[in-house]
Amino acid sequence: MLDDSLKAQLASYLERVVQPFEITASLDDSELSRDMRELLETIQSLRSDKISLRFDGDSARKPSFAIQRNGSESSLTFAGLPLGHEFTSLVLALLWTGGHPPKVEQALIEQVKALSPDSDEAFNFEVYMSLSCHNCPDVVQALSLMAILNPQIKTTVIEGGAFQDEVNAREIMAVPSVYLNGQLFGNGRMLLEEIVAKLDVNAAAKDAAKLSEKPPYDVLVVGGGPAGAAAAVYAARKGIRVGVAAERFGGQTNDTMGIENYPSVQETDGPKFAAALEAQTRSYGVDIMNLQRVEKLVPGEAKGELTEVVLANGGKLKAKTVILSTGARWRNVNVPGEAEYKNKGVAYCPHCDGPLFKGKDVAVIGGGNSGVEAAIDLAGVVKHVTVFEFMPELKADAVLVKKLHSLPNVTVHTNAQTVEITGANGKVNGLKYKDRRSSEEHHLPLEGVFVQIGLVPNTEWLKGTVELSKFGEIVVDAKGHTNVPGVFAAGDCTTVPFKQIVIAAGDGSKAALSAFDHLIRT
Repeated sequence: MLDDSLKAQLASYLERVVQPFEITASLDDSELSRDMRELLETIQSLRSDKISLRFDGDSARKPSFAIQRNGSESSLTFAGLPLGHEFTSLVLALLWTGGHPPKVEQALIEQVKALSPDSDEAFNFEVYMSLSCHNCPDVVQALSLMAILNPQIKTTVIEGGAFQDEVNAREIMAVPSVYLNGQLFGNGRMLLEEIVAKLDVNAAAKDAAKLSEKPPYDVLVVGGGPAGAAAAVYAARKGIRVGVAAERFGGQTNDTMGIENYPSVQETDGPKFAAALEAQTRSYGVDIMNLQRVEKLVPGEAKGELTEVVLANGGKLKAKTVILSTGARWRNVNVPGEAEYKNKGVAYCPHCDGPLFKGKDVAVIGGGNSGVEAAIDLAGVVKHVTVFEFMPELKADAVLVKKLHSLPNVTVHTNAQTVEITGANGKVNGLKYKDRRSSEEHHLPLEGVFVQIGLVPNTEWLKGTVELSKFGEIVVDAKGHTNVPGVFAAGDCTTVPFKQIVIAAGDGSKAALSAFDHLIRT
């Protein structure tokens, strides 16, 4: 089950276990149960003085295993094998249960411990994940820690591939999917702070008051992607007070699987890259305010006056200069059925949700690099992939197009205009498209549609404040200046061409140097 290298790594981690705990498995005669038994016996053998193992569990979900610290009433269960991207989640769950402290701010830990349901019923979470999903571990680890810290929170982590009947019965077509006491709680990547905020109704007001009390920044960066992180690092190195207000630190890199074109980094994945960005930014003492959505920019009316940034929770931040690096998001195809069937067959992340469509027919809308890469990935999992491209030919790199055409279970339609995503009984059942050459309309039966048609800048909240292009991008000059004095912009949200990580990082650095130049001159 685990090779010698993984066993050695796991053994070194388990040396940090200081409190005894018990693993109770519920198994049947399946091959997956045999694999689980082997995995659990390996774990127990590596730290037998602290970990005890039983096989008399009576859970209805088989195979599964519960982890519980001796003398605790915590309830954390893994149903299916937590391998792949979730192996780290398993290791952390073992360490936390065994008394190793989590790398979480103490205030947040206390907030988790203080959570209490309104009724006698505990918070009973079920989180469905797939082993290839790079967004799932954040949710799994957050809910696992909550169950370990608070006995009124119960968490069951369910590997969708092992419990396909449950996935089908609940019509789960996107992961991670989280249920609380049987009702859908949320889809997609969520951090611990986000989950706690949804449960703690007073959290937003307390957070807003705390943020509004912060003293003014020399440089305030709005957005925490590569551009925002680089801007913060370059500004902080000047010895000035720097803050970052980010809706999701790391930005779109969190949703990127492979990064192979960043100079000096031969290969990495998005979540690792995002974590490294945050670690470096924090190392310079930057005040990172994560999970903060900005709604308004109020420039100072007179020269030298502070600019105000208003947050969605009501908090207000002040700064001498502001760098806007809000990035971009996936563009919607904007046809009937897209919004209605989102997470019910309409998806945007082939890496996360692809395994849920195993053996099914799916479509990819978009023939650029993202669309063709998505089709290639999906072809290894699903029954058949149909690619729809609006233009007369695919726009992706030649090497990707060649690979796509070599796959036997892929069909490509160019000059194809998506007209509607159809569905029945609450989920996708097909796609209507028009042949732009003949104007004939066709309907293709499908069970999934992956939208991959580019990006739209996150700048709607800036209309009427800074100059925007006809595409909604912030208009900047060669040094990152906007038309508002003291306000700069960088990265994918601007008119700078070619939306790439390395370009955004350089852009952020340039904007920070321009902001510092503005400070010393004014």
